[in-house]
Amino acid sequence: MVGIKRTDLPPTAAIKFFGAGTAACFADLVTFPLDTAKVRLQIQGESTAASGSAVVKYRGVFGTIATMVRTEGARSLYNGLVAGLQRQMSFASVRIGLYDSMKQFYNRGSENANIVTRLMAGCTTGAMAVAFAQPTDVVKVRFQAQVCQSDGLKRYNGTMDAYRTIARDEGVRGLWKGCMPNITRNAIVNCAELVTYDIIKELILKYDLMTDNLPCHFTAAFGAGFCTTIVASPVDVVKTRFMNSTAGQYSSALNCALTMLTKEGPKAFYKGFVPSFLRLGSWNIVMFVSYEQIKRGLTRMHSSWESPF
Repeated sequence: MVGIKRTDLPPTAAIKFFGAGTAACFADLVTFPLDTAKVRLQIQGESTAASGSAVVKYRGVFGTIATMVRTEGARSLYNGLVAGLQRQMSFASVRIGLYDSMKQFYNRGSENANIVTRLMAGCTTGAMAVAFAQPTDVVKVRFQAQVCQSDGLKRYNGTMDAYRTIARDEGVRGLWKGCMPNITRNAIVNCAELVTYDIIKELILKYDLMTDNLPCHFTAAFGAGFCTTIVASPVDVVKTRFMNSTAGQYSSALNCALTMLTKEGPKAFYKGFVPSFLRLGSWNIVMFVSYEQIKRGLTRMHSSWESPF
């Protein structure tokens, strides 16, 4: 067996942890307008049902973006960005950065993980990330959706004001509102996203279709984004509606889902599917491509520091 070069050494857990958070922040910067458009489309049926109006304000992802720019200005597309970056730095670092470590934990140190081990690792890191970073997600969604207030006033004046106001008006538990549906969603997302990326990349390399480089990472990330959107969209819509709801509007996430089903029909669970796919597909591509490059770059730097000669 040929000896491993310093530049081929596997990245450490710390590099993966930091690299995942950094890559996710970069992906959020690129795709945040699509995420905001997705949130507006997902809660649109909720606001029209409450007002009794049949007027549809947003039509399609690009129509939503155009309407927001025209009526609220271009900056509205980045409402909640600060909370979004806080979320990714804490959230993605756990769910993505610790995924390989969790695979090894369940597989007792072995690198050859089967599908069950990968699913278990994805569910575990997804749940851990939500439990840790849920307040940032609540604040992000509230900022992205706050234009929907009937009186036209903003609910929050800034990110820290949002944390304080939610804790004061709804209690500390308000910052973890929607935690259970979000844990469900992220267990699904992690399994679909990370496991699909893992398997597609592994198959591409196994059959020598591509080398372990940018085209391979791009293809695997695109496939992961598509699979994730199909599987996670219903839970994502319920999560968004429930986290954005006022106190007492829904008794639980299940009540929110049943209300959607009875008032808007099954299609309501796939509201904002196109922006969800555009966002998740592009987010996965930017994140995974960046993540792979960051891991390699940091590993080379780490190796050079440890072995300068």
